[in-house]
Amino acid sequence: MFSWSKREGKKDPELFQNVSEGLKRLYRTKLFPLEDTYHFHDFHSPALEDADFDNKPMVLLVGQYSTGKTTFIRHLMEQDFPGMRIGPEPTTDSFIAVMYGEQEGVIPGNALVVDPKKPFRKLNAFGNAFLNRFMCAQLNNPVLESISIIDTPGILSGEKQRISRGYDFAAVLEWFAERVDRIILLFDAHKLDISDEFSEVIKALKNHEDKMRVVLNKADQISTQQLMRVYGALMWSLGKIINTPEVVRVYIGSFWAQPLLIADNRKLFEAEEQDLFRDIQSLPQNAALRKLNDLIKRARLAKVHAYIISALKKEMPSVFGKDSKKKELINNLGAIYEKIQKEHNISPGDFPNLKKMQELLAVQDFTKFAAFKPKLLESVEDMLGNDIAKLMTLVRKEEAAMTNQSVKGGAFEGTMNGPFGHGYGEGAGEGIDELEWIVGRDKPSYDEIFYTLSPINGKISGATAKKELVKSKLPNTVLGKVWTLADVDKDGYLDDEEFALANHLIKVKLEGHELPAKLPAHLVPPSKRQEQN
Repeated sequence: MFSWSKREGKKDPELFQNVSEGLKRLYRTKLFPLEDTYHFHDFHSPALEDADFDNKPMVLLVGQYSTGKTTFIRHLMEQDFPGMRIGPEPTTDSFIAVMYGEQEGVIPGNALVVDPKKPFRKLNAFGNAFLNRFMCAQLNNPVLESISIIDTPGILSGEKQRISRGYDFAAVLEWFAERVDRIILLFDAHKLDISDEFSEVIKALKNHEDKMRVVLNKADQISTQQLMRVYGALMWSLGKIINTPEVVRVYIGSFWAQPLLIADNRKLFEAEEQDLFRDIQSLPQNAALRKLNDLIKRARLAKVHAYIISALKKEMPSVFGKDSKKKELINNLGAIYEKIQKEHNISPGDFPNLKKMQELLAVQDFTKFAAFKPKLLESVEDMLGNDIAKLMTLVRKEEAAMTNQSVKGGAFEGTMNGPFGHGYGEGAGEGIDELEWIVGRDKPSYDEIFYTLSPINGKISGATAKKELVKSKLPNTVLGKVWTLADVDKDGYLDDEEFALANHLIKVKLEGHELPAKLPAHLVPPSKRQEQN
């Protein structure tokens, strides 16, 4: 079946060039039959298609209106996209899939869901009210060669949220959440009120915390003291809704290409932006593993679902009292969960939400449910126990081959190199562009200490240097690295320049910067530069 399996004692020819091909075959031959038999698609998620395995990594942006979602996309790409509208009012009233295309243009929702090359065909189930508010904006942009971005309507608050959208907004977001690689929740530092609709959306995304990141946007518009309070309030509010002990990663900044209003926290914003950019840039390399992980999650849920449906079928009478028995089984679903949990040793976290499951069962015909079919479940068990483990080796090979593949272009290029790169000219990088040795500025004060240590032939031993360097109170692991970097000629002693260099590196560390893995060329003492060349 697979390139790494055998058939009739002979090695199969290479059938799959990548992980997505293997995942498609696993899904079609082993998981889909179980889902189809037990009506999984009526309860949880539509069937997967080839495009779900082939598509580029997707980033979903979610937030209340005027939190800067569309501006964030514009900032990443450094280019306007078709259908883009920006303003303080709820301007984006549609779901916009921003994707790569040679020709710039817009594909309306009804045409989009019949395109087999796009991963949106199953959105057809949400009806015309949604499809009229769904489009794909295609443009030739280098950022979109690696990822696609989903812009969403601003989540409403106050009186606005009483107006019905005409489709299940939370359900649509949950559909996207299952298929995207990253979910970014945007908050405005000025308005942290989490509306009922936003709260409902976050709860709908609860099973996808691993994909979730939070951006506290427009943070340059408030002072440092206010920012601390806003950050604390945001974490408290999210903790109440998400209701997990783990803290969601929050990035603080001002994500647009305009001057900072209050520049006090510029360094913080730069560091946070670089962290977020690195996270987004890693998505193409991790895409295969994400798809594999999502398939495993789906398989675990499908297994539990099959146990639930077959248990309900087993309890149903063959002739009389079907309706009353159905009501009784729905009311006692919690007890059925517990029974299945004990019989099959399944974690409680693998079961679907009890209340939601009861609502879905109420409209189902129990007589059409399938009885327990061990072979279908054994096939999925074999997939999880054997096939997935073997497929992981392909995932690692694919990742190793993609070490240099990351999101490029747009804002990602702006701080990659040159003097505006994050941390350029700071810490160990200070003095990188200067002709004079940067350590020389403070060398006179270091020399005073050096000559009190009674150097012999112009050098001090490691034991002597240690007595002085430990006064920094840095741990031995750090001081050991300082010694390795400062002993440029590797003779086990420090001369006056090397001693000055050691103190400079200690100063770099005490100021909160990391030590370099290798001594940068501009920090090599002048007398040692010829030796290194």
